[in-house]
Amino acid sequence: MKNTVQYEKNGPEYFVPHHVSIVMDGNGRWAQQRLMKRIMGHRAGVKAVRRAIDFCLDHHIAVLSLFALSVENFLFRPEAEVKFLISLFSDMISSNLAELNSNGVCIRVIGDISVLGATVQEQIQCAQTLTKNNTKLILVIALHYSGRWDIFQAAQKFAQHTLDIKINPSTQTEKDFSQFLCLSDLPEPDLMIRTSGEQRISNFLLWQLAYTELFFSDVFWPDFNDTIFHQAIAVFQKRQRRFGKTGEQIAL
Repeated sequence: MKNTVQYEKNGPEYFVPHHVSIVMDGNGRWAQQRLMKRIMGHRAGVKAVRRAIDFCLDHHIAVLSLFALSVENFLFRPEAEVKFLISLFSDMISSNLAELNSNGVCIRVIGDISVLGATVQEQIQCAQTLTKNNTKLILVIALHYSGRWDIFQAAQKFAQHTLDIKINPSTQTEKDFSQFLCLSDLPEPDLMIRTSGEQRISNFLLWQLAYTELFFSDVFWPDFNDTIFHQAIAVFQKRQRRFGKTGEQIAL
């Protein structure tokens, strides 16, 4: 079964992924190439985020998940840069929330946000509450997130769950466990895009990306645009997603 949305574009049938994930990489190198401070690359990256959101709205992509700040970024990047990134996220939400809400965007933030401070946590909660009933696009922002953290926190909750209801863990299934992962209520990503030429997933949605199609672009994130998004979808459309089956089985 194809997990895609179908619509008309310039006549022929055109299929887009239902859920697109993006590792937004290369802001710092984009700035350094222009002899600018790294933070200026992050500022420019915000414009690319808006372009990606608008593209998804225009092309009926249901879910867009963005890797904004990893646990590793938080631990190892210069403190001033991390503080700037958190402040930039806060500013982006406050300045765009009304428009995102009016455009039908549902905002969801995943990750361990307890380290981000009370003000940012409250802002996240307000944004999620305000937009929770919107249905045109689910915008997932991974903030202080890692795939390993996601699996570990799910394992902790799963273990506690089996104790609370007094069941033998051996009777539980992979599906039972996966309900404790972030985004368990959403379809897994169909397409993951990574910019900057790096070809790895960098601890993003490790469980959820098991059968995701991968597209790597050499452009730095601030230069990501509709043309590259179209290229990624064109590549996705040519892939045969078999999910462990044979091509003949998929064709049936």
